[in-house]
Amino acid sequence: MVNEDGSIEYKDLSDEAIQNIKDFGFDCIFTLGGDGTQKSARDFSTKGVNVIGVPKTIDNDVACTEITFGYNTAVSVAMEALDRLHTTGATHHRIMVLEVMGRYAGWIALEAAIAGGADVALIPEIPYDINKVVSKIENRRKRGKNFSVVVVAEGAKPIGGELTIMGTRDNGVGVDNTKLGGIGQTIAKQLQEMTGLEARNTTLGYMQRGGTPTAFDRVLSTKYGTKAMELALEGKFGTLAVIKNGKLDSVPLEEVVGNNTKIGAVSGNTEESNLRKVTMDDDLVKTARNIGINLGD
Repeated sequence: MVNEDGSIEYKDLSDEAIQNIKDFGFDCIFTLGGDGTQKSARDFSTKGVNVIGVPKTIDNDVACTEITFGYNTAVSVAMEALDRLHTTGATHHRIMVLEVMGRYAGWIALEAAIAGGADVALIPEIPYDINKVVSKIENRRKRGKNFSVVVVAEGAKPIGGELTIMGTRDNGVGVDNTKLGGIGQTIAKQLQEMTGLEARNTTLGYMQRGGTPTAFDRVLSTKYGTKAMELALEGKFGTLAVIKNGKLDSVPLEEVVGNNTKIGAVSGNTEESNLRKVTMDDDLVKTARNIGINLGD
């Protein structure tokens, strides 16, 4: 709310929103989004609104489901970027760094690195040792490979270090106001100084979030949509459409938000938030290690 003196004040207008929902005669609200969106969905559900969630985010970090739509498209964009960066890296004998999105989860970076043939993948779940990355690059150079391709998730951080951020927003109390970004340039600068090879960073940014969806994402979103409508017709509100063991299913929104039970859009990398992150026993981690991708540890 903008006050008369121009100052901005944040107020809880959820009760007015609920009244509008009733006045317009909505039978159900379908929420398409990530952890913050589904947290708000749970809050409105607690206040008596008929809500059904659909997991949509490129970050692939929504709890209780195996995959979100938007993710496959983002990975495909990152993979194509890596294919293109390989050309310059090989011909100019450079270290090519690609910074990708994903917030506090490394799904995009890890899967894109595997698909795009990267040599290093740094993800938030594994704090990195820059010396281990340098060793990987030096080993490649000894074998006649005078270039390397490095994928860095925007939420990656060094062992004992902090996240690299571009700044903070002022979008109110309870939301994630941290603007991640800049880690790719930091890594490129460090690697150039430590190896003597020229290093260049490319930050894909919002290129990953738009454009033409892959066939996989088109089918996945359609599957989620039909499941959400099925839940609505059955009156199973306060739920999230999910995929478990490769099959469409649903879970209560309470399970999705986990310990984040306080009313209010608390999202992001907090103790209360319930994000699906990469685990060390995930097949993607095992595959990356088995094909020689260095994960900074």
